[in-house]
Amino acid sequence: MKELKQAVQDGNVLIGADQVIKALKKSGLKEVVVAKNCPAALKKDIDLYAGLANVPVTQADMNNEELGVFCKKNFFISVIGVK
Repeated sequence: MKELKQAVQDGNVLIGADQVIKALKKSGLKEVVVAKNCPAALKKDIDLYAGLANVPVTQADMNNEELGVFCKKNFFISVIGVK
């Protein structure tokens, strides 16, 4: 989580499923982090594209609300992509 916090502070993250999936299709990410309560259908899509791009997917110990607070955003976050 330390690396994720540093990436968020540096602005080296993509927030949201749409942006993360687009970046996975272009192989532009090092890691994907999903919230522990990420919807199953979304998690399945992320796993598929991450597998094709050989990008590891990590499940956070936080739900989407806590992940939003962690990233200092005022909305829930289910998926984060680390550049």
